[in-house]
Amino acid sequence: MKKKNTTPTPHDATFRQFLTQPDIARDFMELHLPAELRAICDLSTLKLESGSFVEDDLRQYFSDVLYSLKTTAGDGYIHVLVEHQSTPDKHMAFRLIRYAVAAMQRHLEAGHKKLPLVIPVLFYTGKRSPYPYSTRWLDEFDDTALAGKLYSSAFPLVDVTVIPDDEIAGHRSMAALTLLQKHIHQRDLAELVDRLAPILLAGYLSSSQVISLVHYIVQAGETSDAEAFVRELAQRVPQHGDALMT
Repeated sequence: MKKKNTTPTPHDATFRQFLTQPDIARDFMELHLPAELRAICDLSTLKLESGSFVEDDLRQYFSDVLYSLKTTAGDGYIHVLVEHQSTPDKHMAFRLIRYAVAAMQRHLEAGHKKLPLVIPVLFYTGKRSPYPYSTRWLDEFDDTALAGKLYSSAFPLVDVTVIPDDEIAGHRSMAALTLLQKHIHQRDLAELVDRLAPILLAGYLSSSQVISLVHYIVQAGETSDAEAFVRELAQRVPQHGDALMT
């Protein structure tokens, strides 16, 4: 991402000087927020927030004005992030998403339990007219339809706790790791040998990878006798026996 000059331009500085005044910001929002969003904003609760919410490496190349406010229903928070730009940036929509997520993160760090709705607004004053780029961040992807589906749906979840052991046994090179991480908190791992040995005998893992799994059992496991578990495993999987007993 291209960095802005660390020194604010006169355009940015003047814009910030005005928009950091709540009365002016209130007029701005009444004028420019989409009606559907403006209707849920209680503009009487407008509060200027620090712009230092972004990671340290981001702070030097953007200027913003950030306000928090309550919803008209009084049951949640909204942030309005106004970004001034005098030069078009084709990645501006993605930058606004990054800033919005950073504002959400800081809201959580302040002790809130729910994410705020962050409304990014781009205020453009450049020479080129009209503004040439989309402000819909999904348009930055080659496949916008797939991106829209991905980022508006639940993310893929691999919940190992509900996958049957018999199914895990068929997961090839992932089987041993998955099985161990599913059962690592068991006090008695002895019965796990019967499931794990055939998986290791299938030959998907090298001896060094098997040793890594043993180290994992010793370091993270809650079994009372990890050494006995390893000895039994070495007997059942002779091709890795020397490595296991090293």
